[in-house]
Amino acid sequence: MKNIDETDRRILGLLQQDATRSLESIGETLSLSVNNVWRRVKRLEADGVIARRVALIDPEAVGLAVTVFVAIKTSDHSEEWLEAFAEAARALPEVVELYRMAGDVDYFVKLLVRDVGDYDRVYRKLIATAPMSDVSASFAMERIKFDTAVPL
Repeated sequence: MKNIDETDRRILGLLQQDATRSLESIGETLSLSVNNVWRRVKRLEADGVIARRVALIDPEAVGLAVTVFVAIKTSDHSEEWLEAFAEAARALPEVVELYRMAGDVDYFVKLLVRDVGDYDRVYRKLIATAPMSDVSASFAMERIKFDTAVPL
């Protein structure tokens, strides 16, 4: 864990709510000088605590109405298999998250696609990347909670 104090946590909390918030605004909210906020933010970025600043896009607003969770099992647990699969998955923009799992499922993939036909297209590309023993997809019916904020 990186060395962060309560002030850093408060700055991070504000930036997680709105990364476009000005240093002046953060300083006013936390009763800190702009220079103090700037130094802390730069240190948090340099230390890798702030990984990047992005705009969050509503998937439905850009035509990606279907979220698919794909559970993958493989009988090949070699480093070569993982490298081939991970490289191919990273190349697919529809793959928004990829995890290596413990338990019954080896890999868990989250996809954002337009519709079932679009999922099928991505599925065919995904299974062509490396041998898999089982691929199971679940389609989200409703997103009940979505948050990118890390609990501080």
